[in-house]
Amino acid sequence: MINTKWLHTFCALVDVGSFTQAAKQLYMTQSGVSQHINKLEQYLGQPLIVRKGKGFTLTDSGERLNLEARVILKDLQMLESSVTSDHAFEGEVRIMSPGSIGLKLYPFFLNIQTQHPKLIVDYRFAPNYEIDRAVVENKIDAGFITQTSNLCDVVSTEVGQEELLLVTPKNVEKPTWSQLHDLGFIGHPDVAHYTGLLLGANYPEFQHIDKFTKHGFSNQVSLLLEPVSLGLGFTVLPAHAVESYPKQELIKIHQLPNRISETIYVVEHRDKARSKRADTLLSAAISMLQSCQRCQQLMQQHQVRTSAITV
Repeated sequence: MINTKWLHTFCALVDVGSFTQAAKQLYMTQSGVSQHINKLEQYLGQPLIVRKGKGFTLTDSGERLNLEARVILKDLQMLESSVTSDHAFEGEVRIMSPGSIGLKLYPFFLNIQTQHPKLIVDYRFAPNYEIDRAVVENKIDAGFITQTSNLCDVVSTEVGQEELLLVTPKNVEKPTWSQLHDLGFIGHPDVAHYTGLLLGANYPEFQHIDKFTKHGFSNQVSLLLEPVSLGLGFTVLPAHAVESYPKQELIKIHQLPNRISETIYVVEHRDKARSKRADTLLSAAISMLQSCQRCQQLMQQHQVRTSAITV
């Protein structure tokens, strides 16, 4: 492989037309410049210059090399610039999360991208275990998950909370145990986990979601509340998924006495430094999630005070 230092010396020599001036420009000795040219000629097996006194002329091989070498050196310079550049508002950022968090974060990230069009958001929806694996395999820059990672190469950082909510058709004011049984449930991949957490903490009769009649199932989080809005059953979902549903007037959201939340974590590779562009999106997202959590806490405090005044 050709030594790029030899090429750089050769092009500099051609530019200034003098070994003395090339040596000064490159902070080398004249013998050093001559040595680079000789090594280049030996490597290629072709004479590149014809010396004439203190000057020189290029051979045909030298002319061709002069043209090609400049293209190579320019490409290498661009490659180095591309690899070493780390702009806060340029480049691609690859992020994954479960569906509910994604319904909150993806539109938020797109809003940032409209302000900084050179940012590219690659957002994928996936379950927690797939996100962990993608971090380890360096397929993404970061992920948002709802449980700490148990993989040694993954670092988990708590960044917020997301409340679980019971959602029923709009005509259900205060869902009793018998009403829930009559309604039946709309299933999704995490329904057993969510109902176990929320219903188990609020209804002593609760044993398992399978004790209810199943009236539907969907693995598309954005469509899960469609059957609920039609009166076909109830479900339990994280708050961001519920908030994103466009037909709020057709459903009833219930915050039960014993409120249950899932912790949201950012997961990143332990040995990979966060780029500036990734930090732009992640820092903004973390700030937004924490702001949402503070608003929820203030609302809860207000509801407690209002209840105490009423009593």
